[in-house]
Amino acid sequence: MGWIGVDLFFVLSGFLVSSLLFKEYIKFGNIRPELFLIRRGFKIYPIYFIFYLLYLVPIIFLNHDFNLIGFFSDLTFTQNYLWGWGYAYAASWSLAIEEHFYVGFAFLLWVGLKYNKINLKTEKNLHPFKKRFEIIVGGLLVTVFLLRLISNNFFLQQDIRNFTMTHLRIDSLLFGTLISYFYYFKNEYLKNLFHSNQNLLYVSCIFGVIWTPFIDPLPSFFVRTIGFSLLYISFGILLIILLFKRNINQILNSMFSNIIVNVISKIGYCSYSIYIIHTFFIIWYEFIIKHWNLYSNKYLFFLIASTLSVLTGMIMTYKVEKYFLGIRDEYFPSRV
Repeated sequence: MGWIGVDLFFVLSGFLVSSLLFKEYIKFGNIRPELFLIRRGFKIYPIYFIFYLLYLVPIIFLNHDFNLIGFFSDLTFTQNYLWGWGYAYAASWSLAIEEHFYVGFAFLLWVGLKYNKINLKTEKNLHPFKKRFEIIVGGLLVTVFLLRLISNNFFLQQDIRNFTMTHLRIDSLLFGTLISYFYYFKNEYLKNLFHSNQNLLYVSCIFGVIWTPFIDPLPSFFVRTIGFSLLYISFGILLIILLFKRNINQILNSMFSNIIVNVISKIGYCSYSIYIIHTFFIIWYEFIIKHWNLYSNKYLFFLIASTLSVLTGMIMTYKVEKYFLGIRDEYFPSRV
């Protein structure tokens, strides 16, 4: 089931990143997309580019198969179109989608607000299909789903790109954005919706993910079309539960213990760095096992790779990322 973590991350990212812009708009009545993108850049780029060099080592010195187009695609976050997966760092295709979302959403929201094409604060006396943020996002969700159906029907040979291209996967981020919009601008409506339909939401959340251990995602037409939609809906419901369930922190502590919850929270805080570095340990573990013809146990492999990824990711977060975020906050302070 590990692959579904990408969809969970997309929903959370859509919610959290759009929240930055929504809170800025609530406070100032406008947004500054250039400041937003600079601040995101300080968060994303230093960790990515510094540790990307590690992924070039096995390609250059072990495989002797350096590809300029692949390298260029990784540097410009176009790997999910030019290459399929990431070139040196395979999992970076999902980061490319994130980058496209940051730039596209910030720019389009700024244009929509500046030229009065989108109305966030007040929606009274508006035509039901005019300036409605939720209508626009809802239309985009439907459009992305239709594009998935078309692409997976007519371009079957592009199975990897059908899995990774931004215009086929960005709906997970948009759904998180839609939840963020309701949370900040129609909070009571979203809260009442949750409390009135809790049991239905719980069942729907489970139904949307229960099939995932039994299907290999890449060759599955179901996963590449309906499956992705079920996942972002389920994770969106889970997010709403965490936002509005009363005493959720106490519930989690009683279920898992305060220590486990705190440890997982700290791992979550370092998740970006862990995401960047985890494939590096997988590559070298597999190389060592193969090179010396050692016995490999999948459980031991998982334990070693996970432990090294988490510990290294924490060091990266608190040493490298923290350093660059300090520079960011000094020269490009947040407005909110």
